[in-house]
Amino acid sequence: MGENKTQSVLEFPCNFPIKVMGRSKPGFKQLAVQLVAQHAGKIDADAVRTAPSRNGNFTALTITIVATSREQLDKIYQDLTEHEEVLMAL
Repeated sequence: MGENKTQSVLEFPCNFPIKVMGRSKPGFKQLAVQLVAQHAGKIDADAVRTAPSRNGNFTALTITIVATSREQLDKIYQDLTEHEEVLMAL
């Protein structure tokens, strides 16, 4: 019960899925992968899943990386959420 609440539930390194949503535009997938790769290294094509919305207006990506720290994840999410093409990152 006396555990430190600031400790992460995750144990690093670990596989970690990052979900990114944006408008379906040419280059969105490459942009999102590039933003993540800046902090996670090369992203293999099989580590990226793409799902278009029902009407095709939006694209949801799941990019699975090997996360090495909470700080790394924080930087990835910061870069994603600050970019105007990214509507949401989970």
